[in-house]
Amino acid sequence: MSIESMREAFGKSLVEIGKENDNVVVVDADLSKSTKTEYFKKIFPSRFVDVGIAEQNLVGVSAGLASTGKNVFASSFAVFETGRAYEIIRNMVCMAKLNVKLCATHAGLMTGQDGATHQSIEDLSIMRSLPNMRVLVPTDAVEAAQMVKYMSKESGPMYMRMVRDDTKNIHYDNYRFEFGKAEKIKEGNDVAIIACGPMVEKSLVAAKILEVDNIRVKLYNMSTIKPIDIDAIVDAAKNTRGIITVEDHSIIGGLGSAVSEIVCQTYPTRVIRIGVNDEFGMSAKAEELYAHYGITVDSIVKYAKEILDIDSEL
Repeated sequence: MSIESMREAFGKSLVEIGKENDNVVVVDADLSKSTKTEYFKKIFPSRFVDVGIAEQNLVGVSAGLASTGKNVFASSFAVFETGRAYEIIRNMVCMAKLNVKLCATHAGLMTGQDGATHQSIEDLSIMRSLPNMRVLVPTDAVEAAQMVKYMSKESGPMYMRMVRDDTKNIHYDNYRFEFGKAEKIKEGNDVAIIACGPMVEKSLVAAKILEVDNIRVKLYNMSTIKPIDIDAIVDAAKNTRGIITVEDHSIIGGLGSAVSEIVCQTYPTRVIRIGVNDEFGMSAKAEELYAHYGITVDSIVKYAKEILDIDSEL
């Protein structure tokens, strides 16, 4: 697997869509070097707006530009873009169904040593609760680039969540993102794993470990969190002994909650949610944080065996 940056893919894709569409405008909150919108700024300075360290203004200006017909991509760190600007997103962007794509970087515990103040582990919960908002989580740089191209051709509010660190690519360049559809990565009938973001790669490693013990995993990459793929979740519920969700996010309101809501309404089965358990993060390296909060390959393997009533060594 190659290793690439989602942020780099995002920034370079903005330049590509900017060349194809003069209506594309990018707005940033003094973080263009980190969010990689600096690439767009360099090529299209007249279509780039830096509002300074002011996320409420970031969204307000984006809403104003969208109201004049512009195709707006607004970027900042996830914790600030969704937290500080929440009311503006709700009342100005979502209520009016304006064409603003919020593309947030530095999400989740992977932000690591920046500490709890910079680790956005509630953003999916916040964004998916908003009417008219669509929510995307790329698992790697290839999918992030595909999502940018998709968003450039669609109208209305969207939120895309990216991590800071480089991640392993599970996709090749011929991959094509399909909005609203989960990607079935592995077929199996013992346990289902539904993951998003870089946790898909961890889940893939866990699935291969479980195969050694002849445990067959059905693995889905749920890269569209809202609207979520109900058919995939029902398939997982009906055709396995239980579901494990894996996310770099609070277990409250994110992927695990979304899957649980569908399971309760359609085909009740056991769901184990792996994520942050109603706590804030802390400062440490990303893998140390994942180990502390139990968001690990070992945890996935352990819970898969627990669902199957197999004693685990952990």
